Amino acid sequence: MPLTLRELAVLAAVPADSSLDFRAAAADHPAPVRLLDRYLLRELMIPLGYCLGGFLIFWIAFDLMGELHGFQEHHLRVSDVAEYYLVKTPELLVTVIPVALLLALLYALTNHARHQELTAMRAAGLSLWRICAPYFAVGCIFSLTVLALNELWVPGASDKAEDIRHRRDPVAAEALGPEWQRNLVFRNERDQRIWNIGAFNRQTGEMLAPNLEWLQPDGSRRRMAAERGEFTNDVWVFYDVRELIYPPGTSYDPRDLQMIRTNQLELPDLTETPELIRSEIKFSELSNVKAAKRPRLSLGEIRNYERLHPNLGGVNRAKLETQFQGRLAEPWTCLVVVLVAVPFGAPSGRRNVFVGVASSIFIVFAYYVVKLLGLTLGTAGELAPWVAAWLPNALFAATGVWLTMRVR
Repeated sequence: MPLTLRELAVLAAVPADSSLDFRAAAADHPAPVRLLDRYLLRELMIPLGYCLGGFLIFWIAFDLMGELHGFQEHHLRVSDVAEYYLVKTPELLVTVIPVALLLALLYALTNHARHQELTAMRAAGLSLWRICAPYFAVGCIFSLTVLALNELWVPGASDKAEDIRHRRDPVAAEALGPEWQRNLVFRNERDQRIWNIGAFNRQTGEMLAPNLEWLQPDGSRRRMAAERGEFTNDVWVFYDVRELIYPPGTSYDPRDLQMIRTNQLELPDLTETPELIRSEIKFSELSNVKAAKRPRLSLGEIRNYERLHPNLGGVNRAKLETQFQGRLAEPWTCLVVVLVAVPFGAPSGRRNVFVGVASSIFIVFAYYVVKLLGLTLGTAGELAPWVAAWLPNALFAATGVWLTMRVR
C-alpha cells in the first residue's frame, strides 16, 4: 500500500501541518531519511524486477520459436539450449536494462505522484533532487553493471553461442569446428611482422599451417612455415618447422640463403598473443554498418589492436576511436534514462500520468536515434569520435536536468 500524507509526515518526524524544515530535522534525525530512501527503492525494485524478467522471458520465447528448427538440425539437447541462452543473456541485458529502468521508474514515480506522496515529501522540505537520490544511485549502479558486462562477458558471447550451436553437429565434428578462423592474414606494423595462418582456434589459440615473415635487427629477413603452433607458458612454440633466412639487401646470391628444418621451435621474441590475434579477427569482421549501430569491441580489444597498428589512420582509425569512445559512453545511458524519467513521472495530476509516460518514451526513442546518428557519423570520419559518442548523453542529460528544475 502506498504511504498516506500522514504516514509520510510521521516518517519524517514532522507534523503534517508543521512549517518546520525537514532538512533541518533530518540533520538531527537521519533515520527517517534512510527509511524514506529504502521505501523508494523498494517501490522501484519490484516493477524493475518484473520488467527485466518480462523482457528476458519474451525475448527467449520469441527467439526460441525462430531457432527451434535450427537447434533440432544441430542435434542440441535441452541442456545445450539452456546453456546457449545463458551465454547470450549478458548481451541482451545490455540492451534491455535502460528500457526496463525507464518503465519501472515511470511506474514508480507516477504511482507516488498519483497518491500525492511526492507532494508530501516536498512539503516536508525535501527537494525533488533529494527525493530522487536513490534513483540516481540505481542509475549509477546499473551503468557500472553494463560497463562490466560489456568488458567481461559480452565480447566473447557470440563466439561461445556459435560454438554451443555446433558442438553436436556431425558435419562440424568431421572437419574443423566453428571455433576455428580460417585463412587469417594480418600485419603487425609495430614489429614489422606478417602472419598468414591457415586456421586459428579462437578458444585455445592453436594454429594450423602458420606462416610468418619478419625483419631481423641486422637487416636480414626471416620466413618460417610450420605444421602447427601453440601458445604455451607465454611463448609461441611451432612444430615441424621450415625456415628461410635471407641476407640483408635486395640483391643476394641464392647460395647465401639459409635453410633450417627442425621439429620444434620456440620464439619468445614474438609479442603477438592469442588475445591480440582475436582482436585482429574481430576488427576485420567489423563492417562499417555493424560499427555504426553500436559499439562491438571491448576497451581491451581496441587497445590490443592499436598496439599492433600504431600507424592506423583514415576511416579505420575513425572507426576504432568511435568504438572506443562509444564503449565508454554506452553504459551511462542508464543515468540519462533516470534524468529523463524524473521530470515526466514526478508531476502530479491525472493528465501527467499519461502524457508524461508517452513523452518520456518518445524522448528516449529520440535519444537512441541521435546516438545511432552520432555513431554513424563518427565511424565515417565525419564527426570527432568523442563528440559522436558523448554528445547524445550530454544533450539529453542536460535536457533532463533542465526539465527537472522546471517541475513544480
